Amino acid sequence: MKNRHYFLRLKVWQEARILNRSIYQITKDFPESERFGLTSQIRRCGVSVCSNIAEGSSRSSGKDQARFTELAYGSLLELLNQLILSNDLEFIKDQSAFEEIDDRICSISKMLTGLRKTQLSRRKI
Repeated sequence: MKNRHYFLRLKVWQEARILNRSIYQITKDFPESERFGLTSQIRRCGVSVCSNIAEGSSRSSGKDQARFTELAYGSLLELLNQLILSNDLEFIKDQSAFEEIDDRICSISKMLTGLRKTQLSRRKI
């Protein structure tokens, strides 16, 4: 895949993409009864992070871009909350995988904060 689109070059989008693979991997072992519950919700949140980064990159103003970065950040925290709940419910069997995902979420959170600051600094006043 060529990097024809700006978001493909963003480190934060690349990290969110890796996070999604981990999320799909960890949720495949969730109980069947959660297929349409937490499993679906967690996966949608992960996809939302990537999607909002990508969509925001298409916007012309820094303010518009920053709004989508905010949405990605919100989805990321929603994802973290759901993973914590899943861990509490003992749906997550591999604690090292959970900790790795938690670390990646923390890293992505910092990247999104930095990206948003950069986007807002480009805003026309």
